[in-house]
Amino acid sequence: MENRGRRMAENKKTSKNVAGGKKKHKALKIILIIFIILVVIIAAICAAGYTYIYSMLDKTNEEQINESNINIDETVKDELSDYRNIAIFGLDSRKDDYGRGNRSDCIIIASINKKTSEVKLVSVYRDTYLKITGRNLDKVTHAYSYGGAELALSTLNSNLDLNIKEFVTVNFDAVVDAVDALGGIKMKITSEEVKYINSYIDENNKVTGHNSSHINTAGTYNLDGVQALAYSRIRYTSGGDYKRTERMRDVLEAMLNKAKSLSVTELINVANIMLPKISTNISSSDIIGLAPTLISMKISESEGWPKETKGSNIGGVYYGVPVTLEQMVTKLHEELFNQQNYIPSQTVKGISNEIIKKTGIK
Repeated sequence: MENRGRRMAENKKTSKNVAGGKKKHKALKIILIIFIILVVIIAAICAAGYTYIYSMLDKTNEEQINESNINIDETVKDELSDYRNIAIFGLDSRKDDYGRGNRSDCIIIASINKKTSEVKLVSVYRDTYLKITGRNLDKVTHAYSYGGAELALSTLNSNLDLNIKEFVTVNFDAVVDAVDALGGIKMKITSEEVKYINSYIDENNKVTGHNSSHINTAGTYNLDGVQALAYSRIRYTSGGDYKRTERMRDVLEAMLNKAKSLSVTELINVANIMLPKISTNISSSDIIGLAPTLISMKISESEGWPKETKGSNIGGVYYGVPVTLEQMVTKLHEELFNQQNYIPSQTVKGISNEIIKKTGIK
């Protein structure tokens, strides 16, 4: 183990914040997955009686992990003791299957500052070229497929110097069901958005087995789950990804406002629909304990990681190579945990050198 004082005392230059190619994360899923958790907790808190709350939370799919297998460095554990980091996985599975064999289409780190209750979200790009624990360099999305949440946590911890012990997993259907369970949300659709939304509606219908209708004229609509998902995925209008992110925030706000307007009975119904679609190793008591923080939390702007990547074709497969892993981990810790001049662990340095040797990118 490295000495904390020595690591933090070393002088490290910060890498330039260069946008590396197009953003590949799907921020819609980031936002809606967080919302799903919020709705569940709000519903539980509104319901009278802890016995009932516990019985509701028992509907989640509880999955235990072996903490000795998730690679939390003791020095990192000490340095990040003021932060509770939770991994959120959005699977490409359309069934109620949350184990290995499913790739994590989105990977989110929700970092809760225990002192301030501030929550920061970081999306790890799924194609990022990292070291899968016990395996070779590969896309980070494959870690979940190879070994479920446990291997995914281990991979994140060892490549990014993190202390993640907890996770929440949902699949694609849960996003649609969240909006449907709320009775839809009102959104204003512009004429420019009408040109693109129906192709996404068709795709979502095919994936989910729903039969949502097209939107053919501009106006204000009460969108169902498929339509809301389609609206949030639009990216080819003016404003591009920036405008898409704005739509996602609008959807979140509409969902939260709708949730606040529902009665306790209606919220309980939402929770009953959503809870079976969540897999987690967070206990019922811990979820209840998190409720005050999550209900009052201020979510900072979602960031993508790594900040700088370079596309590389290796064996006919595209990968997003961090430039470099060591520099990107330094940047992550400076921005997420305010650890200025952070020096990555020897494990991260070793992986970074392995990536450079394999790709020639530095």
